[in-house]
Amino acid sequence: MEQQEDELLRLQRSVSRLAGVDEVGRGPLAGPVVAAAVVLNPARPIDGLRDSKKLSERRREALAREIRERALAWSLGRAEVEDIDRINILQASLLAMQRAVAGLSLTPQLVLVDGNRCPRLEVPARAVVRGDDRVAAISAASILAKVSRDHEMVELDRRYPGYGLARHKGYPSKAHLEALQQLGVSPVHRRSYAPVRKLLEG
Repeated sequence: MEQQEDELLRLQRSVSRLAGVDEVGRGPLAGPVVAAAVVLNPARPIDGLRDSKKLSERRREALAREIRERALAWSLGRAEVEDIDRINILQASLLAMQRAVAGLSLTPQLVLVDGNRCPRLEVPARAVVRGDDRVAAISAASILAKVSRDHEMVELDRRYPGYGLARHKGYPSKAHLEALQQLGVSPVHRRSYAPVRKLLEG
């Protein structure tokens, strides 16, 4: 493991334009999957970057502001509910990542992607398992993607009240499943996901 970490550090130091990429929203029953790509500025470091799931909402919001202000470049990409239902969540996640990298204002020399799969890109890329806790640029991408998607779910909650989307962000909580039973399926629910599909078939 120590050897892997050393290799990862060498890899990060070997390029000046390194993009970290991560996505959020694979598990929810509703809403898009959102990815972010971030190229950090070594001259303007940001303290406290880590996996977004291990940060409080308040801390994520503060770090997201810092990332947007200090990064050399950042971009968001997304795949809509229709994409997810058409090509499945894995492919939709990879598509969102592709779109995030394509939206960067500069071309990275290397892209490090959280997880064990890389999207097809026109630049060198490498998957890093648990990258959101091991690579600062991936942590930054994780934070931006999470904050952006959470904001969107709050907005969707206003448009489709009753499901509790602002609270559970579309994940299959008990309250969400009960609301689905009572209210039926909204336009932002993923019809290919089992709990939603069963309702539609029933």
